[in-house]
Amino acid sequence: QVQLVESGGGLVQAGGSLRLSCAASGIIFSVNRMGWYRQAPGKQRELVATITTGGAINIADSVKGRFTIPRDNAQNTVSLQMNSLKPDDTAVYYCYVLRSQTREYWGQGTQVTVSS
Repeated sequence: QVQLVESGGGLVQAGGSLRLSCAASGIIFSVNRMGWYRQAPGKQRELVATITTGGAINIADSVKGRFTIPRDNAQNTVSLQMNSLKPDDTAVYYCYVLRSQTREYWGQGTQVTVSS
């Protein structure tokens, strides 16, 4: 059974930093891509950043230069280092895994709130 366990959300003031982490269990092989999406109230879920096993990164323009996405392939973990946070970054953040190019898995979500 595949499980994605997220941690690290919370409340922070604008300009501050947070680090999210996601550990994937039950997945032993064929993980292609891991990363993060987010969904703000009243908005669609959107890409934040993903990284492939080979290290190729896809990152939203809105967070470039502020967020980075470290990944540990051996441990099937991925993090999201968020710096210079803005109130617009407030959302529920979801861990994402793509396996065997077709199977998608989602975490339960962790709330990030940035106060102005």
